[in-house]
Amino acid sequence: MKPAAFEMHAPDDVAAVVALLAEYGDEAKVLAGGQSLAPMLALRLARFEHLVDLNRVGELSGISRMDGHVRIGAMTRHFEVEQSDEVVSAVPLLSRATAKVGHFQIRNRGTLGGSVAHADPAGEQPAVCVALDAVMEVCSAEGTRHQAASDFFRGTWTTALGPGEILSAVRFPVWSGRCGFAVEEMARRSGDFAIVGVVSAVEVDPGGAPTRAAVALFGVGATPVRAGAAEAALLAGASPAEAARAAIETIDPSDDLHASGSYRRKVAAVLVERAVDKALKEAGNA
Repeated sequence: MKPAAFEMHAPDDVAAVVALLAEYGDEAKVLAGGQSLAPMLALRLARFEHLVDLNRVGELSGISRMDGHVRIGAMTRHFEVEQSDEVVSAVPLLSRATAKVGHFQIRNRGTLGGSVAHADPAGEQPAVCVALDAVMEVCSAEGTRHQAASDFFRGTWTTALGPGEILSAVRFPVWSGRCGFAVEEMARRSGDFAIVGVVSAVEVDPGGAPTRAAVALFGVGATPVRAGAAEAALLAGASPAEAARAAIETIDPSDDLHASGSYRRKVAAVLVERAVDKALKEAGNA
């Protein structure tokens, strides 16, 4: 099939973008990397009268470090995030998760902001945002606001972005000290969306005991799931296996064409144990 007819707009700055969105309202949709939107338009799963192309808006791209955060513009390509020395050293969990996003062709064109705003429940980057307590920069004609990742994802393909708003950047806190990070996922084929996935980060004291922990699952609900019970168990001295059992007590995946909910819970337990164990070992060797 082919997309329904639409009018394309290619503004040069954020002010022009939000002005167009304010003018056309629900009839307009922003186009970032297009790796999710283009197929949906082609299959007519989505239809808009106006597309607002962000690819000429230079201020939406770039990676910078400031005030204990790494700020990444929404139009920064996946391959730039994956290969950035700044991200690799300061937010390694994001770099490692991004390496698992689709195939290299997808990563060459797709963007961090596009992936996060698309809010696919099986996406790696939204889970990293939730695990690391990232902060979203949201722009509109009224100005810029900031929103915690924990409140940003509302459901499948649904976020807290309101009418006329765009995601302009994401800020990731930098973990310091003896830290370890891991990403584990299970997919039918390399590059496919994960059936179940886990991201994990831990910080340990000189004796190797966890002092901070972050665990988030994806592919097990309508949004990324922060495994607070697993984190608390780790800080209380639990083993990776015990943390995994705590993690799956709070999830209730549904059945679909790819896997049953019970299968997802079993896989999630295995992946949480693996991810936490790897993160702990890396932190211990830091």
